[in-house]
Amino acid sequence: MDKPLTQVLREAGVVGAGGAGFPTYVKVDGKPEVVIANGAECEPLLRVDRQLMETQADKIVAGMRIVMQFTGALRGVICLKEKYHLAQDALQTAIGSSTGITLLLMGNYYPAGDEQMMVYEVTGSVVPTGGLPIDCGALVQNVSTLINIADAVNGKPVTHKYVTVTGEVNTPLTLCVPIGASYADCILAAGGPACADDYSIIIGGPAMGFIEDDWSKPVTKTTGGIVVLRKDHSLICKKASSLDKEAMLARAVCCQCNFCTYLCPRNALGLNVEPHKVMRAVAYGDMSLMGEANGIFSCCDCGICTNFACNFGLTPSRFMTLAKQQLAQKGIHPRKETKFSVDPARENLKVPAKRYMQRLNVDRYDVEAPLVMQPLTVKSVQILLKQHIGVPAQPIVSAGDRVFEGQVIASAPEGKLCVNIHASINGIINIVTQSAIEISAAQ
Repeated sequence: MDKPLTQVLREAGVVGAGGAGFPTYVKVDGKPEVVIANGAECEPLLRVDRQLMETQADKIVAGMRIVMQFTGALRGVICLKEKYHLAQDALQTAIGSSTGITLLLMGNYYPAGDEQMMVYEVTGSVVPTGGLPIDCGALVQNVSTLINIADAVNGKPVTHKYVTVTGEVNTPLTLCVPIGASYADCILAAGGPACADDYSIIIGGPAMGFIEDDWSKPVTKTTGGIVVLRKDHSLICKKASSLDKEAMLARAVCCQCNFCTYLCPRNALGLNVEPHKVMRAVAYGDMSLMGEANGIFSCCDCGICTNFACNFGLTPSRFMTLAKQQLAQKGIHPRKETKFSVDPARENLKVPAKRYMQRLNVDRYDVEAPLVMQPLTVKSVQILLKQHIGVPAQPIVSAGDRVFEGQVIASAPEGKLCVNIHASINGIINIVTQSAIEISAAQ
């Protein structure tokens, strides 16, 4: 490479593909002892990570080697579930006889793909509250991100995203989607439904994803799944229920059994996450009863407390999220600490993925969603200028301009946390706003 890897990744628009979209050029600018590839696919029903490990193992391993070489890490670990047999074979073939990269096989539990849990499995150290994996000598990248890193080094920017479309569709699929294509485009490609009247969609996975009523909104660099469910599905009803109603239920039936805290995977790591105390604060209307702020900041929003632990159907995870927001609004920040030692019973507290799907009432949708490598053809895309943590990219095109796939249409301002944005299709710029660029496909 003629340029530093950090510059290549910033210009190619590479961000974390499996989570919040943190710009990758910042993450690789460190000195980890180990690079961890996250292929555990935390969310039920989604298939993207497994399928990419089966079909693009060479790129994943290449991306791993690029990051290891740039950072100086001598060890690389690809974490995936033991049941992903085809992915294991493909990765072992790609690794070959080279040393330094190994596989870590994980059980079929939830949330196996949680970054903190994965760092502990690999290093034996706990990422402290307010800390990062680098505090344990680790750098974590999703397997999709590693593919994008390998592509970027070969001159290919991020223009498409692999998305699993499942649930109440005729043909569940994993699609190669141009960034900016609408959710509706993806749903129709999987066989409908064509009308949203009786359906809701969850963006992401069923556990941590959010309900989106506007099907015209676009796929971004971090979209991993679209789950279509009927509006009266129990999971939709739980996610859509008002917080006022949930608070009333907490006052009526929360018995402080502590089971939500007992089963919390972050609490088992010694991070003092105590959702039962937040529920106590809600029930009494006194936020001074919610426990230590640091424990609240350690919540990873996995939803085990809500969807698995609570026997009364309450939603502690939603109030944990609300508490984090309220603390941040008051200017309270996490302290870097690990409160307690790891729970010796931690292995016994891992929630089996199959049982978790049953509790979510989505186990009947646990079917294969075959990967379609051919990019989805769409008539237009709406590409958001902010698809990542940081500031929006700045448009460098105007309405009427002709653009081609891979062309930079918005650039990252110097000195700001940002990455370039590229056209995902060939076409004509329709409109440029402060938040998005719309492109019509070339005829």
